[in-house]
Amino acid sequence: MNSPTDIPSNLELDFQELVNNYYQPLYRFAYSLAHNVEEASDLTQQVFLIWAKKGSTLKDKTKVKSWLFTILYREFLGTRRRSSRFPHISAEVIQHELPPIEPGIVNRLDAKSAVEALGQIDETFRAPLALFYLKDLSYKEIAKTLDIPIGTVMSRLSRGKAQLKKILTKTTVPLS
Repeated sequence: MNSPTDIPSNLELDFQELVNNYYQPLYRFAYSLAHNVEEASDLTQQVFLIWAKKGSTLKDKTKVKSWLFTILYREFLGTRRRSSRFPHISAEVIQHELPPIEPGIVNRLDAKSAVEALGQIDETFRAPLALFYLKDLSYKEIAKTLDIPIGTVMSRLSRGKAQLKKILTKTTVPLS
């Protein structure tokens, strides 16, 4: 079998050969970044999925190794960025901070009613809420988009969430 650096640039790469040649080095790199077996496996698999979708766009096949490692690193950074914006926190840990909500209300809510309720909120608060929750923009990105200070973004999100909660709790009928 050819070593990864012996790939002529004019040949199409066999996917299985690519996996055989690069899986272990990519996995080791992913593990060195993530320090987690599951995340390293997910990152490595994601790289090969991206290769399957976009690998044909690589003009010089001799650069496949750097392409794969760059994609893995970018995926890692994206994962970290998303997890810092939306950290995974167990509900039991923050249960004392959660507002008291009747269990039946949660079962009756759906995406359509949430979007309809969002439409009833004052536009001043609707825009930041939509940008944050529907478009996944950060506070800084929202501030830039709406040309307002970050503190104003935080305030409008807080007030908008309060309005949204009020609307949603009014429109849901208590269980009998």
